[in-house]
Amino acid sequence: MALQAVLFDMDGVIVDTEPLHRKAYFQVFSDLGMDVSEKLYTSFTGLSTFRTIETLKENFDIPLETQEVMRRKRAYFKTYFDTDPDFDLIPGVKDLIIRYYEAGITLVLASSATMTSINMMFDRFDLHGYFKGKISGADLAESKPNPEIFLKAAEISGQPKEKCMVIEDATNGILAAHRARIFCSAYRSQHSKQQDYSLANLVVSDFRELEPEKINSYFN
Repeated sequence: MALQAVLFDMDGVIVDTEPLHRKAYFQVFSDLGMDVSEKLYTSFTGLSTFRTIETLKENFDIPLETQEVMRRKRAYFKTYFDTDPDFDLIPGVKDLIIRYYEAGITLVLASSATMTSINMMFDRFDLHGYFKGKISGADLAESKPNPEIFLKAAEISGQPKEKCMVIEDATNGILAAHRARIFCSAYRSQHSKQQDYSLANLVVSDFRELEPEKINSYFN
């Protein structure tokens, strides 16, 4: 029996929203007169918006409540999401999604992003019809590298986890898949920085390497 389900991470695998988050954050910093260094900003990688703002409050005198700063940042993010001409799917991923779908492979999204962000992305790029389900790590008690998100995604797929594959691009996601004991393909893009792929079962830099006929040999 070949591959039956694919559990997709979103950011860094389907889209790269980091440039939009960066623009949104730095617009907020500018509005509030905050001089945030590149080193400090980089240290926020992987943190939720709430945790980022709370950390900033330890370094700057911010006169607004955390929720208001978050609201402003998210408003800027949505504006950039809707209008940035350079924002698009990662090359090759839509073709891969369609190939899986046409091959009868069940697809589930398992992302640390909020469900609002997930649905924005699915709406913009017309992806709803290809996926059986979506999970937001923001709704779970524990985030990656906890394996919960991928174990739940496998349950949603309705397939045994031995016939599932995770596609991830980040250290914590790869570790979560490893802890869930689900086959993990790591996508190494030109934007990948300082990620640890050592626990991935397979590392690729082109989505064509994950087409059904090439990946099925790992599941027979």
